[in-house]
Amino acid sequence: MPPSVDFASAPPVPPRGHRVRQTIEQLRARILGGEWPVGGRIPTEPQLVAALGVGRNTVRESVRALVHAGVLECRQGSGTYVVSTDELAPVVARQLGDDRMTEVIEVRRAFEVEAARLAALRRTPEDLAALDGALAAREAAWHGGRVDAFVEADAALHIAVVAAAHNAMLAELYASVGAALRSTVAQAMGGALTPERYVDHTRLVEAIRAGDPGRAAIEAGAFLEPAPWA
Repeated sequence: MPPSVDFASAPPVPPRGHRVRQTIEQLRARILGGEWPVGGRIPTEPQLVAALGVGRNTVRESVRALVHAGVLECRQGSGTYVVSTDELAPVVARQLGDDRMTEVIEVRRAFEVEAARLAALRRTPEDLAALDGALAAREAAWHGGRVDAFVEADAALHIAVVAAAHNAMLAELYASVGAALRSTVAQAMGGALTPERYVDHTRLVEAIRAGDPGRAAIEAGAFLEPAPWA
């Protein structure tokens, strides 16, 4: 006869809401710990299920909650990215709407010029590889002719520059204006990628590679004067 089971002594099964809250905290811990940095893509849903030991629905609800909080951002056809380590992003995004493009450009300039300067001083071989990959992807997106793909690729390159600055607070603040950044690029494209709107970012990457902070800052600033879409 099989041994009897004392169900009264078995640990209770946590309710679904409790599992979701635990999973949210696990995701937050990995973000805060730097495993998934701001600007980086988190693992896919199946990978999260395997890593966290929870079901797909729990992962989905937890990710959705962090998207709503402004910590994560889902990008169609690309994946889910870390855009902030807290709830600052949506607050800033509400202040920098499409009707305040000039202010968005000024904020971008403040962040991107300093990021380029720091990146030239602090870039690692891994950063340079990421910059080269992002630059190549931006070029490919331009030649592909799709505005939405180019906007994402352009943003990814600027995010890579900020990441190369190795300043976590700067990266977080920059990520908080990510939606407004993409909006300025999309608006300036006017619905089509035409030759007169093309801005080469090769010199910016090369200045960072050369370790020249002054030139890197100048290159970054130049994109945000007559050509705010850059």
